Amino acid sequence: MLILKIIFWFALAVVLYTYIGYGIIVWIWAKTKSLFSYNKNLYAADFEPEVTLVVPAYNEGDILKNKIEDCLALDYPANKLQIVFITDGSTDNSEAVLSAFPQVTHLHSPERGGKSLAENRAMQYVNTPYVIFTDCNTFLNRNAVREMVKHYQDPQVGAVSGEKKILSEDSLSGSGEGLYWKYESFLKRCDSKIHSLMGAAGELVSFKSDLFQPLEADTILDDFIQSLRIVDKGYKVVYEPDAYAMEAPSASMAEEMKRKIRICAGGWQSMSRLTSLLNPFRQPVVTFLYLSHRVLRWSLTPALLALLIPLSAVLAFLQGGIYTLVFTLQILFYLMAWIGWSAESRGKKLKLFVVPLYFSMMNIAVFAGFFRFIRRTQPAAWEKAERARSLSSLS
Repeated sequence: MLILKIIFWFALAVVLYTYIGYGIIVWIWAKTKSLFSYNKNLYAADFEPEVTLVVPAYNEGDILKNKIEDCLALDYPANKLQIVFITDGSTDNSEAVLSAFPQVTHLHSPERGGKSLAENRAMQYVNTPYVIFTDCNTFLNRNAVREMVKHYQDPQVGAVSGEKKILSEDSLSGSGEGLYWKYESFLKRCDSKIHSLMGAAGELVSFKSDLFQPLEADTILDDFIQSLRIVDKGYKVVYEPDAYAMEAPSASMAEEMKRKIRICAGGWQSMSRLTSLLNPFRQPVVTFLYLSHRVLRWSLTPALLALLIPLSAVLAFLQGGIYTLVFTLQILFYLMAWIGWSAESRGKKLKLFVVPLYFSMMNIAVFAGFFRFIRRTQPAAWEKAERARSLSSLS
């Protein structure tokens, strides 16, 4: 029984650390660092380097006009902002839409190779010191470019990530995604203040052009790997919440699950390619942040979370007490998740169950993503998840 207790308490400790303890530690760490460091945010207001804004778009003809107009409305000197749309593989009316905007560069190849290959190809046409990538199905705030590039006045900054915001949280999927991104944004702010962001958001991310490294053709999480390879080179990735991309939530929990599985498959792939970040003798703070914020979530913690159910059941039967309480709480939590999923699949929205449902879904997606990774069944070019509303309907 002793070995069962040791495994139980170890598993419980890792789970609590991953989802609660880490957040508390980095919050205190970030606060302490801010108190004992001078203000580094005194940037020159007239810093306006040349920038290229790249928008990969696959069959986005129905929202393309709105996205182009959104980019043209950005508050940045037009002669210093080059806008590039790359529509490789698109078979819709994208070319016709883009032809009405001669001030925008249009790149197109009939072959579809996925987002990573499209970005690699687009970089061949970038001749500015900084490049920004943004998704086609997002709106940017007008100051986004200015807020991002100001950080490059610090020579240690190699990349800047904007914030992702969910436009509507009326649906169950929107509520879950919105809550997740609020907590994730909190962790990102803390990581950035401590040292560096552990992975950028592909909805809005900027790089020093000369640090951009062409990605492998099968790369799933291009933004994540690209930004952390820059961290691996000794640079920092800064989080800038005043530059943000607004996006509609997934149309349903089933669509959100599809998206999460893809992300988790990409997470396993990323971990296999970023092993040098786990060497604490190179960059100990980076190793701590990366292991705590990313690796545990995508590997050990979901396995231990699943193991806690039979462990607590056996210990509850043999000894009762605290083990019975933990087992009961788990059953109630997952029952709430199942009720929430069942209700959502019937078109009902029970927001009371959004936290257990979204939490359970994320951890189930880790296992599904792992099997896709080891079977190599997750393509880099993937079927897009449906969003609740199109970009055009949000304008």
